[in-house]
Amino acid sequence: MDTVGESGGEPIRVMLAKIGLDGHDRGVKVVARTLRDAGMEVIYTGLHRSPEQVLEAAVQEDVDVLGVSLLSGAHMPIFTRIFELIDAMPDRPGFAIVAGGVMPDEDEETLKKMGVAEVLGQDTTPETIVERIRALTGVAEEA
Repeated sequence: MDTVGESGGEPIRVMLAKIGLDGHDRGVKVVARTLRDAGMEVIYTGLHRSPEQVLEAAVQEDVDVLGVSLLSGAHMPIFTRIFELIDAMPDRPGFAIVAGGVMPDEDEETLKKMGVAEVLGQDTTPETIVERIRALTGVAEEA
């Protein structure tokens, strides 16, 4: 398959969000630039959003991936709330959910059981982030 955008196909649409009181957004902005430079369409919701706001925006924007960046330590209650909201929707959205930022390794399995497709920690390389997003959406890089 071709790299996003090179074959005239629609680019991968990624929404990046900061939920809660976490006011640190340097990392998420670096990720946004990395994904955009890889040919993806990136929407950044800004700081201090609620899970409800983020899910509503992701559905309205018809994204392929929703990436939630957290550095506050509130990842478990935030992702619990996200999946409660998704479970209450009449139609389950078709986007993958990715967790990014700072989360203890021991929480990764629990997050994945909740429904998080990927957990990308602060040490994940930009190349790996792009590769994982492409893999989640079924878009491979051109050989």
